[in-house]
Amino acid sequence: MIETERLYLRQWQASDFAPFAKMNANPKVMEYFPKLLTTSMSNTIAKKCQTLIEDNGWGFWAVSRKGGSNKNDDFIGMVGLNNAHANMPFSPAVEIGWRLHNDYWGLGYATEAAQAALRYAFDVLELSEVVAFTAVINKRSQKLMQRLGMTDTQDNFYHPMLDAKHPLAEHVLYKITRQQWQALSA
Repeated sequence: MIETERLYLRQWQASDFAPFAKMNANPKVMEYFPKLLTTSMSNTIAKKCQTLIEDNGWGFWAVSRKGGSNKNDDFIGMVGLNNAHANMPFSPAVEIGWRLHNDYWGLGYATEAAQAALRYAFDVLELSEVVAFTAVINKRSQKLMQRLGMTDTQDNFYHPMLDAKHPLAEHVLYKITRQQWQALSA
């Protein structure tokens, strides 16, 4: 478990699945994803996240707010690290990603959790760099990448799982190196 000032990044619990499914069916949360997810699809993702954390000790962690009587309560989304799909043009690479319920946008939670995930990537896993990507039109996520100190590589690409004509197909690629992270953290 990773603890920040206001959050826990932790292993997934059965109680996280229902709010995660609700989040993945929310058009506002899923605006820059190709489709809304069914409960079954959402549960499959949550189980995969859970298994990867069990197997590797890291992944896309469930995020909950502090303040309740139980650190497993108050699920607000997921933030973490993942090995990018092998068919991505920049693979092999470790990506950072996030998905929070829109009730928690604009409060600094995504930045706080993502900074903790980057700290883990560079201080614990000792990675040399971490990447992030999103659809060109997703300016909100790009602003978060910039707040994290990530830089736009200017190497836009078309997501291999989307038709090139899909409005979300073109993606930006951001990255941050361990040295850049250390300089920002000093």
